[in-house]
Amino acid sequence: MQGLDFSVVLPYADILWIGVWWTVVLTVSAAVISFFVGILFALVVLYAPAIVAYPVRLFIWLFMGTPLLLQLFLIYFGLVQIGIDIPALVAGIVGLGLHFAVYNADIFRAGIAAVDPGQAEAARSIGFSRFQTFRYVVIPQAVRSTTPPVGSNMIALLKESSIVSVIGIAELVHAAQLAISETFRPFEFYITAALLYYLLNLVLEAALRRIEARVEMSR
Repeated sequence: MQGLDFSVVLPYADILWIGVWWTVVLTVSAAVISFFVGILFALVVLYAPAIVAYPVRLFIWLFMGTPLLLQLFLIYFGLVQIGIDIPALVAGIVGLGLHFAVYNADIFRAGIAAVDPGQAEAARSIGFSRFQTFRYVVIPQAVRSTTPPVGSNMIALLKESSIVSVIGIAELVHAAQLAISETFRPFEFYITAALLYYLLNLVLEAALRRIEARVEMSR
């Protein structure tokens, strides 16, 4: 029986930090996509004509009802079959972004629906166009009320980003597995990866708290 020896981790620090870097790139890129696509999906579901809204609703149901791993395989391996060959990193970002966009869309839809209709009517009565009413009255209030649950989605996204290692993206778990394949010390590297994820979570939570505080101050 071998005891724990974390000195084996140090020679692989560069590989692990590269894994941390790509984990951050994946998380931030997918979070931006999930935020803006989520808002767009919510507006389409609420206000677009049925011929546009139904396909988006179908897309949301399909992505909510299927595993993220299957969605990644469809985007990375399935699209090649119809002539769309995209790099693994792009497939990972798009897959994570769309997966969390449908959950953000549900949150934004509820937030927009909760805005008092009288406020929109008041904005229109003082000369705001429909776009200006959404831009300056409805969307800001919906974003304020939905900041905490969307923040929770971002934390989940950070943790779920490890799944893209299955399509060969060198994020943190993939980096740890590379080191394990050479040292045969899984416990030390998986514990180190877990600690690094925990530190990333702490940084993300601190950033989200600052964003929530700024949103509260803007009321």
